[in-house]
Amino acid sequence: MTHLITGGFGFIGSAVVRRLLRGAGGSVVNVDKMTYAATAGSLGMHAGDRRHVHVRADICDVEAMRSVFATHRPTAVMHLAAESHVDRSIDGPAEFIRTNVVGTQVLLEAAREYWNGLEGEAKAAFRFHHVSTDEVFGSLYPGDAPFTPQTPYDPRSPYSASKAASDHLVRAWNHTYGFPSFVSNTTNNYGPWQFPEKLIPLVTLNALEGKPLPVYGEGSNVRDWLHVEDHAEALVTALMRGQPGATYCIGPRQERTNLEVVKAICATLDRLRPDPAGPRERLITFVRDRPGHDFRYAMDPSGAEAALGWKPRFDFETGLEHTIRWYLDNEAWWGPIREKAYAGQRLGGVKA
Repeated sequence: MTHLITGGFGFIGSAVVRRLLRGAGGSVVNVDKMTYAATAGSLGMHAGDRRHVHVRADICDVEAMRSVFATHRPTAVMHLAAESHVDRSIDGPAEFIRTNVVGTQVLLEAAREYWNGLEGEAKAAFRFHHVSTDEVFGSLYPGDAPFTPQTPYDPRSPYSASKAASDHLVRAWNHTYGFPSFVSNTTNNYGPWQFPEKLIPLVTLNALEGKPLPVYGEGSNVRDWLHVEDHAEALVTALMRGQPGATYCIGPRQERTNLEVVKAICATLDRLRPDPAGPRERLITFVRDRPGHDFRYAMDPSGAEAALGWKPRFDFETGLEHTIRWYLDNEAWWGPIREKAYAGQRLGGVKA
């Protein structure tokens, strides 16, 4: 098989590429524009694998996407390329609309044109897997049931609105053209190689360096935390078993408030690498809340578990320690990113 992955040098995309390259066969065509959040080093030991081909291209480029399909003739597509930081979408929504909406439309049309030219088993086996977020469903409140594939869409930020639009495009291509596409929505991911503007790496590295640990509002917002390796396993499983027109809600049932997450990071770091100045909870700093901050996200993954035969392996405490140990051991990766950010480029707030 030839797997076409968009955004394969991003956080989740690189985890998917690593998992595919650990598999028994097949190749990976990685279409990545290499924006600020993409790093070639994120493939780790697989960076030089001959089964991996990087195509540096913008998914909004019609001719480039047509060329990718014509040249590499993939058997399946997983679309992960996206602008994904809520704070950045609030400051500048236009790039989110361009990449997440227009880019998805361009990719869908290039894929559909290619699929129309296939015949027999190749056409029947082709799949287009669109990877999305739980944020498209809006906000939950205490006592509300978790999101399911039947939950109505209610996006609240420019980011989630752009992802909702892309989800609708994928479903429309399936319904109108019979195109073999499906959608998966997931919860907050964490783990190795996550760009250090997101909550867990940002707090981990700030705490390590004795810097303030920013927490929005009172820290009461709730997220459902999924280790990226568990998510990558679910995505690859869905790519093999997913059915056209389906929606798979992928989550771990690991809800935590933001403040609980930050305190857990502090406690883990205090145990693994004590700070002579004292417990790191002293660094917690409450900052003004994000505009329109959704209170709670949570996913009911029972349908995806039954359909795909998948369940997460990491509980939150084990996954968090695994993640923190990785950051402690890999300053060579995150150090230059932090240095560049603090030298003048923006390192975002606390996406959660």
